[in-house]
Amino acid sequence: MTTKKSSLKRQERLTEKLTAVNGRVADMISGAVTRPKLTKLLLNVTVERSLVPVHVLISPESTVGDLIAAVLQQYSKEGRRPVIEAFNYPGFDLHYSQFCLERLSRDEKLNELGSRNFFLCSKQSAAGAGSNGGVMTASPSSSSSTCSEDTGEVMRSGAVLLRFMEFML
Repeated sequence: MTTKKSSLKRQERLTEKLTAVNGRVADMISGAVTRPKLTKLLLNVTVERSLVPVHVLISPESTVGDLIAAVLQQYSKEGRRPVIEAFNYPGFDLHYSQFCLERLSRDEKLNELGSRNFFLCSKQSAAGAGSNGGVMTASPSSSSSTCSEDTGEVMRSGAVLLRFMEFML
């Protein structure tokens, strides 16, 4: 009988400790544990021609356009190199990675993207980036190229090299 009493007391103490810790014992026992709502997301965005990604805390209801603005603001606030004009965020596109050619829509919600790591690419071609005294600017004009257009040019020049290699064989 003393063992039954001691085991009951032990269970009561355990239940009291669990309710004191998190207050969700009934939910845990019934299996209806609810996940807490996300209040902030920690996102890592690698900026083109930069070595270390920018870490940004942002609301999950924010859009891709909000993330681009926050990344450029944080980048310039930290004083990173190459220098980027923080106010010119329409001149940049967000991609899943530097190898992904498809840019993300500026109206998409961040919690629907399914990733926490991104790549920020300027709309300006790489050739014009160094002509502004080391300041990396991005102009959303029609003469500028996107990452996918730059990749397309590289692919076309690679095709010429393959033809030359076939000629050598």
